[in-house]
Amino acid sequence: MAKYNVYDCSMIELSKHHSDRKGNISVVQNGDTIPFNVKRVYYLYDVPGGESRGAHAHRELSQLIVAVSGSFRVTLDDGNVKRSFVLNRPYQALYVKPGIWRDLDDFSSGAVCLVLASDVYKVEDYIRDYQEFLAFRQVEMTDNTD
Repeated sequence: MAKYNVYDCSMIELSKHHSDRKGNISVVQNGDTIPFNVKRVYYLYDVPGGESRGAHAHRELSQLIVAVSGSFRVTLDDGNVKRSFVLNRPYQALYVKPGIWRDLDDFSSGAVCLVLASDVYKVEDYIRDYQEFLAFRQVEMTDNTD
């Protein structure tokens, strides 16, 4: 598996179609507007003020994270560098590649976080302990230097 860093993760502009009378629509299509096929969709809402979510990494899963309402901050960590993004536009998505730790916090009132994932839920794909994550990154780095 390729080793990604926080600079491999980026904001993606989703298509935005505007109608003066009827509002906007943004479209996400497998094989067209995003870099993977979506196999799972979930969303976070009613996150109490001061609470955070995430605090994990995925071994193989890719994700697009969208603030469909309100705003929140996503901090990505590759074990060496941290990079933060404020998501607050429903036509922008943060593309998070595998092997990157993520923390979500600073949720505004009424924020809704939509996540499009490249695979179904698999407990074995999650790394929920930060020290285990750092060890995973070390193994990744060692494996890729051969």
